[in-house]
Amino acid sequence: MKKAVLGTRGSVLGVAAVTLVAACASGPPPPAALDTKNTECAHCRMIASDIHYAAQIVAPGEEPKFFDDVGCLRDYLNGGAAVPSDAVAYVADHRTGEWVKAADARYTKIVGYSTPMNSGLIAHASIASRDADPGAQRGQPVGVADVFGPKGPPR
Repeated sequence: MKKAVLGTRGSVLGVAAVTLVAACASGPPPPAALDTKNTECAHCRMIASDIHYAAQIVAPGEEPKFFDDVGCLRDYLNGGAAVPSDAVAYVADHRTGEWVKAADARYTKIVGYSTPMNSGLIAHASIASRDADPGAQRGQPVGVADVFGPKGPPR
């Protein structure tokens, strides 16, 4: 009888350990795929039709929120939208279209540059990517806090 109790207790502990390891190993939620033909911006409701200017917020168990312009993500966050504490914001590298965490991206403000909502903001995964992007050459580098404020985007 003691073996059965110990076996059950051991099984419960084993399941708990596996669950804990899986939760810790999962890390931040990854970016979602953007459907550039059908996905509306969560802020302005325009279709997010160009990955090179897009952004998103993802959180476990929730539908991703997409944005057609880095400025829309900024305005959505600064407008007091409720964002889960475990959410992560991503922006697309303007040159490559690859997703990068918004908190880690390099931003460029280009006066007069036509982005979907005319924010003039573009993002890059690195300084090297920004330097290799002809579209960023006439812009001014700006920091994450300059774009999103002192709180920054969800991490």
